[in-house]
Amino acid sequence: MKNYYFFTKKMCVGYDHKPLIKDMEIALQEGEILCLIGPNGAGKSTVLKSIAGQLKLLDGAAYIGKDDLSQIRADELAKRMSVVFTERVKAELKSCRDMVATGRYPYTGWFGILSEDDKRIVDEVMELTHITDIGEKDFDKISDGQKQRVMLARAICQEPEIVILDEPISYLDIKYKLEFLLLLQEMREKKGLTVIMSLHELDLAKIISDKILCLKGEYVQRYGTPEEIFESDFIERLFDINEKDFLGNEKLLAYMKQIAKSGNREI
Repeated sequence: MKNYYFFTKKMCVGYDHKPLIKDMEIALQEGEILCLIGPNGAGKSTVLKSIAGQLKLLDGAAYIGKDDLSQIRADELAKRMSVVFTERVKAELKSCRDMVATGRYPYTGWFGILSEDDKRIVDEVMELTHITDIGEKDFDKISDGQKQRVMLARAICQEPEIVILDEPISYLDIKYKLEFLLLLQEMREKKGLTVIMSLHELDLAKIISDKILCLKGEYVQRYGTPEEIFESDFIERLFDINEKDFLGNEKLLAYMKQIAKSGNREI
């Protein structure tokens, strides 16, 4: 594992000292995109929160380089890792630029006063994420797609090495889903950003991922490249797609088989 940029060793996650997923082994190179997939309730959000430090690991460890994440102070971790979860953010009377600027708080100290350098970084990130034109708009009054761009911009303003995203495109229509994922790829290329996220959209996970982690039950079901994951009938088994459930409806059965084998629709 020593040659990997982010990796875990026998990581065990759960709640109230009760293991949910055991012995997780993840290994990523810098700039790779990892997608977590699996049925609802499989533990995708729990894994992300555990990596982000919001939940304490029950066993094992996670590392950035040689650094054990559990040993990094919270203020320092905020400079190396940023997080965007699914909760809808309310920001009364805050402009989009104000929201993006909150990403600089790990660097500004207790008073949150932006230096000229902080302001320059905010401007650069807004331009990179293509939201300069909505900078003065009220955050609460823009579209969901625009909000996701703003939240990603805020995360990038932390100048992180890794960004954690929990179903970042769930509320978006297909146009904004594609735009958001294209933006992630752009940030990967321009900033060397490593991305760990969960997705329900199998077609998009297949396209954008370098690695895919499949969750179901108390152990990882499979971890590998999209080519390794989307083969034979594995996805059908992961999501419990049973032909018997579709007997008498050949069109629906064919459709479900197409989903399972090619990942070209949401499950």
